[in-house]
Amino acid sequence: MLKFISSMLIVLVISPLWPLGPNPMPGDPFVIVNKKTNEVAFIHENRVQTVISAATGKTEDLTPEGLFTIIVKAKNPYYRKKDIEGGDPANPLGTRWIGFDAKDTDGRIYGIHGTNTPESIGKYVSQGCIRLQNEAIESLYEIIPIGTKIVVTSTEDDYEQIGREYGAIK
Repeated sequence: MLKFISSMLIVLVISPLWPLGPNPMPGDPFVIVNKKTNEVAFIHENRVQTVISAATGKTEDLTPEGLFTIIVKAKNPYYRKKDIEGGDPANPLGTRWIGFDAKDTDGRIYGIHGTNTPESIGKYVSQGCIRLQNEAIESLYEIIPIGTKIVVTSTEDDYEQIGREYGAIK
């Protein structure tokens, strides 16, 4: 009985942060990354709220495709690879980090982030992350909660169609 109670307690504590279902519910915040167009779409309240130009992986396989969950957010993220403090103009992660659990990672490997090279936006240049202008990532950072579902795809479909397919739009 004690094992059952502690198992239920763990589920109750964790479930508000990580939705148990594979898809968002209609009206929930939802993020779409389309590698074919190098764009990020934000869906909320059953409609596409914004579409933003992005940069993705140098090669098609670098930015993983699939349905993921946003599990980490950071202001002025630290760049571990080259030991660059957050807020430093040389930091390639820009001013915000929104990390997701692609390839069973901890949200610190793959993410949507700002950039210190705004001329790279719209191109295939990253090591796998999705880059946005700092102003764009700062806006999204404020409205995308942890637990939000994100789909990374490469398609000709429009964002409303993708949103309906994943249950974010009725």
